[in-house]
Amino acid sequence: MKFSEISGNLAIKNKLIQTVLDQRVSHAQLFFGAEDSDKLALAIAYAQFINCTNKQGIRGEEQSSNSDLRITDSAAPGIDSCGSCPSCIKYQKLVHPDLHFIYPVATTKKVTKKPQSKLFLEEWRRFLLENNFGSGLQNWYDAIGIENKQGIINADDCSEIITTLGYKSYESDYKVMIIWMVEKLYYATAPKILKILEEPPEKTLFILVSEDPDQIIKTILSRTLMVKIPRSLTRLHINNEDSAMHFVTFRQWMRACYGAKVTELIKFASEIAKTGREKQKSLLIYSLQTIGFCASMNYLGKIPEGIEGDELKFIRDFSPFIKSENLAGFSTLLNDAIFHIERNAHPGTLFLDLSLQIVRLFKPAFITNKAISV
Repeated sequence: MKFSEISGNLAIKNKLIQTVLDQRVSHAQLFFGAEDSDKLALAIAYAQFINCTNKQGIRGEEQSSNSDLRITDSAAPGIDSCGSCPSCIKYQKLVHPDLHFIYPVATTKKVTKKPQSKLFLEEWRRFLLENNFGSGLQNWYDAIGIENKQGIINADDCSEIITTLGYKSYESDYKVMIIWMVEKLYYATAPKILKILEEPPEKTLFILVSEDPDQIIKTILSRTLMVKIPRSLTRLHINNEDSAMHFVTFRQWMRACYGAKVTELIKFASEIAKTGREKQKSLLIYSLQTIGFCASMNYLGKIPEGIEGDELKFIRDFSPFIKSENLAGFSTLLNDAIFHIERNAHPGTLFLDLSLQIVRLFKPAFITNKAISV
């Protein structure tokens, strides 16, 4: 994957590229961010750029020397891996012999005992390529069929890390070890990799990828350079069918919240709990976007593009209720709810609590028990 194939995150790309130009690549880095961030895609693009033999936008002498070249926001898009040298071709197919992955696994119908990452390598490559190098942990579990079990990074995989990195690189300058969802590293096995993480062989790069650094073992966390990856707007896309469904749900939900109709809110929370986690998260993202549209219309007079009909009418009527006093509250509540859904919070409890919190946001403008008439 090339940097140019990942939308946004220009500042992050600049910093990563500059570390290579300065020959100051930290040997252990932690890319962390929400489930819908491009942290894994950026990790792979970074590794591909480091090992590319024909980097674009850099003169030949600059690729082989410690250059004083500095990039700017406007120049960065021209600097990238070539995508066509032998190293890049293998990286893009995830088959480069110096690119290694570790990820949470468990026993399945295929692997009935002693699961290891390398036993799921075919599924892993297909999973990444089909999901554009970014998808959630639950989707990975579904892809390999571990059913209700929880995947972990176990002692055998830790031993595999030590063994693999003990070999010389096959054809590139850097050996790269990407550990996805490092917070799933089994606590008792962590000491096995501390030494190699702190003092790896020369030209070895560890990139740890995480959604929640607070869950990472402190001795691991302290040995890494942390790189925060913001949410990806492209991964927040909601298809038209879901958008139409979410509109109806959101409108009914907000009416019940404004009217403080607790019975309806309890029923809503119970019904939404029966849907899958991705649907719940998608509704919350839709809600966040709609609140943003309302604020934009309310304060800037800007009509959202692509919104029409009943949905546009609702936004026009609802926008006056999104005020400066509650806008930040809506943003915080919905973003926190997305965060907790990603971490398998109980959906019924979460949505009921969220609904009651939203009722409180409406309270300053709530005069009677009459429901909102939008």
